[in-house]
Amino acid sequence: MEICFAIFANVLELDDQGEPTNEKYAERRAATWLYRYCTGELPPGEADLEPWECELH
Repeated sequence: MEICFAIFANVLELDDQGEPTNEKYAERRAATWLYRYCTGELPPGEADLEPWECELH
């Protein structure tokens, strides 16, 4: 779960008011990791995760 949260936080972009601009995309990237963790493969049509997306800070 820590990696799912890290991916979501690393991918999420905020506007000048602090509002998320790509929340659904960040959710999808985190779900991609979870899918790959559970099945051993990427969801159909989904790009592999980049190393920076999975970094823990």
